Amino acid sequence: MKYPNKLNPGDTVGIICPSSPISEERLAQCAAVMEKLGYHVIASDNNTTNIGGYLADSGEARARELHKMFENPEIRAIFCIRGGDGGNRVMEYLDAELIRRNPKIFVGYSDITNFHAFLTQKCGMVTFHGPMVSSNIVDDFDPETSASLFQAINADLDYDFSNPAGYDIKVLQPGKARGMLTGGNLAVMMAGIGTPYEIDVKDRILFIEEVHESMAHIDRMLFHLRNSGKLEAANGIILGQFTNCENEDVPEYGVLEIMREALDGIDTPVLYNIQTGHGNPMMTIPFGAECSFDTETKKIHFSVERE
Repeated sequence: MKYPNKLNPGDTVGIICPSSPISEERLAQCAAVMEKLGYHVIASDNNTTNIGGYLADSGEARARELHKMFENPEIRAIFCIRGGDGGNRVMEYLDAELIRRNPKIFVGYSDITNFHAFLTQKCGMVTFHGPMVSSNIVDDFDPETSASLFQAINADLDYDFSNPAGYDIKVLQPGKARGMLTGGNLAVMMAGIGTPYEIDVKDRILFIEEVHESMAHIDRMLFHLRNSGKLEAANGIILGQFTNCENEDVPEYGVLEIMREALDGIDTPVLYNIQTGHGNPMMTIPFGAECSFDTETKKIHFSVERE
């Protein structure tokens, strides 16, 4: 796996909407906040294009803009501005060889799950499940979210993951696990099963997060993971934030209860309450890096090798 070069003050970063668009006013705010952090900014041409109210241009056009950012030698990191919808339209147009030749920092989450899977599985790149420019950095870039992001993208070889103060890492199923970290948003992962861009979890650590989903939908998706063999294939599972996913009708029957039932007869070790996803603070984790954890110590460790 290719771990990208560090990001230094004064470097140039690209900002892009690979899924849904933003307004011209919001784009100006996004550029300004990244400049305030000390970077030169190049924005993609599709960010404010709006098709159907939820698409930042066609899938082919968004792939073309992403290719331009990977090819541009001045750009050292690509930050997704937001997630949204329609990232799956881009996949068939992505050029794995072009991207593989130009590895660099890539940050995002939610609908960006498709891109993480593509970049790690088809391009051999480490990518970062971390804060996005409009969704997080402009309005609420708290110190813990910021520190976690820059620790991850500038990591040296080995480091331990840290939850924010006051958030304990918890155990759903005991054990030790090691493997490459993969995963992302549950609904987006489910939409990829059966396609050429299906997430590969065999002998890996599977990370899952979700937002604004009912228990019935979460039930369907977790049992889809079970029935497709993904839960059994994984060496370990890490559960992130399940934001606004409460069971209003029966509060005591929630995500953890469904997860326990989906794991019936499967002894995969599981940690939960990892603070990354659609909540705040939001910690950054490196997909494609070697991950290990021990439920007894509740420590998560990442091993990386920089190019």
